Amino acid sequence: MVHKIIKLAVTDVRFPTSLEQHGSDAMHRDPDYSAAYVVISTDVGLRGYGLTFTVGRGTEIDWPRERSDPPGHRCRPECSVGPVGEGGGQGGMWEDQMLKEGYPAYTTSCAWMGYSDQQLKQLCTDALNNGWTKFKMKVGADLEDDIRRCRLIRQMIGPDNTLMIDANQRWDVGEAIAWVSRLAEFRPLWIEEPTSPDDILGHAAISKALAPLGIRVATGEQCHNRVMFKQFLQASALQFVQIDSCRLGSVNENLAVLLMAHKFQVPVCPHAGGVGLCELVQHLILFDYICVSADLNNRMCEYVDHLHEHFTSPAVIRNACYMPPKDPGYSSEMLESSVHTHQYPEGDVWKTLLNK
Repeated sequence: MVHKIIKLAVTDVRFPTSLEQHGSDAMHRDPDYSAAYVVISTDVGLRGYGLTFTVGRGTEIDWPRERSDPPGHRCRPECSVGPVGEGGGQGGMWEDQMLKEGYPAYTTSCAWMGYSDQQLKQLCTDALNNGWTKFKMKVGADLEDDIRRCRLIRQMIGPDNTLMIDANQRWDVGEAIAWVSRLAEFRPLWIEEPTSPDDILGHAAISKALAPLGIRVATGEQCHNRVMFKQFLQASALQFVQIDSCRLGSVNENLAVLLMAHKFQVPVCPHAGGVGLCELVQHLILFDYICVSADLNNRMCEYVDHLHEHFTSPAVIRNACYMPPKDPGYSSEMLESSVHTHQYPEGDVWKTLLNK
């Protein structure tokens, strides 16, 4: 029997995270975590759910597509997961490990750009008490302030825990090299998005210049197809691949990138700094470990502790690790009440804020 799609509903859902500076960085000072949220209904009552993450006004730009496939792009046969079938024999063992221990995560929730020093200290203390050992902070607005904040967070987390820094594309190539060199004393594992996400050779130059300092380059959350990742990998322009569950066109495109990263032996550390991204990307990292890499060396997935309560199957963190989801699907279904109250601009939350 062939089932028919009878309805496709799209809602602009926005959460006012800018009120408390959640998500703030050098390029986005007052972001409101948002999503173009899609619900597909069929004639037999089955529903499908999907979303594309934005920081507010970007939802209006993304609206015409109503999906995460780039215009004119479909899931092609060469994107299939067939080549990883040979890994199935060992999958049971790796899957059992994930069920018991989970997939390592790092937190970005302690050091958004707009947070005060006191807030940063308190959040770092809480995170350490909850078992977190890997921390990422935002940099790129002011060098002296970055030095001060890096020193503060390094003092808070200690010499043995991991620190990463993220510039959100703020610099040109020369500026990135000079700026990050000044932060080398704080021993960041990587600099994330040091320059334009389209400048592959620029990333290669930054990677080469920072290698003697022991600092690597991470990027990819803005890469929109597997071809860009292929060129980043061929040019040795990144040392950590950061896939994004919404930015790339479809799950299949992400799987193609996982396979290429495995071929080049570059660890995958996905981006998940946005509403719903933790829920979605957990499926991709589990697939990567169980069916592709079987390796946790230098691998971790971003986690931000915001807005999970709006999903029917929220991501579960235990001992700073993602625990495998137990509900069927891609964990993308939002609570109807959350969609209703946060839809823009008609929802009750926005009616109140916009009428102030």
